Amino acid sequence: MVESIKKIFKKYDKFIKFVIVGVSNLCISLITYYILIFFSINYQIANVAGFITGSLNGYFWNKNWVFQNKSESKANIVKFYLVYLSTWGLSAILLYMWIELLGISGIIAPILNVFITTPINYILNKKWAFKN
Repeated sequence: MVESIKKIFKKYDKFIKFVIVGVSNLCISLITYYILIFFSINYQIANVAGFITGSLNGYFWNKNWVFQNKSESKANIVKFYLVYLSTWGLSAILLYMWIELLGISGIIAPILNVFITTPINYILNKKWAFKN
């Protein structure tokens, strides 16, 4: 059984690392958001600050750990943010569709989005943003 788990991890290691980084991004974004809200900062400003801190964390770990991209090119960060913003836009459209058009709960809809946007984000980062 241990060998089976090792084979699975070896086959999907980059994707598993990508998911781990994504969870850390979420935690950093939420912590930033809640700290700023605690200090009475407007929730929209707190949301932007959370996006920035989470995405900076994501860029660093995806570049250095997940995709092990050694390039010092500024194009990597531009590509990363284009991917990040495009999947965020897709997520916003999907949220509208799930909630407003299909009547799915606002609690469940973001979870559905993760199953769509995460693989797209991973593929675009792997094949384009951090392509060696």
